[in-house]
Amino acid sequence: MKVLEDLYYSKDHVWVKVEGDKAYIGITDYAQDSLGDAEYIELPEVGTEFTAGDVLGVIESAKAASDVYIPVDGEVIEVNNAVAEDPSLVNSDPYGSWLVAVRLKDKAQVEKLMKAEEYKKFLET
Repeated sequence: MKVLEDLYYSKDHVWVKVEGDKAYIGITDYAQDSLGDAEYIELPEVGTEFTAGDVLGVIESAKAASDVYIPVDGEVIEVNNAVAEDPSLVNSDPYGSWLVAVRLKDKAQVEKLMKAEEYKKFLET
């Protein structure tokens, strides 16, 4: 499984990339592999506010429908419509195909997520 060094990871197999007070959020290589070929992705609207642990959206595949849990508090400021229109992008490029960008409410929450090495160890358990 591919794990990128410059991202943060949740136990729900969601990655977070921080740029200032903005965070891009997507699913990991492990998550997309477990789900199989994504057929439909439901994403929130810009302006929606979330608390860490809330369901951010849903990814449906031939295997299953899976909720995507947001690991940080924030307000959606961008939605990746390309992924909604072509869900297979999360399979072919899970780390390049972010789902949403949020304005972080508490940057300290990001530091509580796993870094790449911790996430790799988590995957081994």
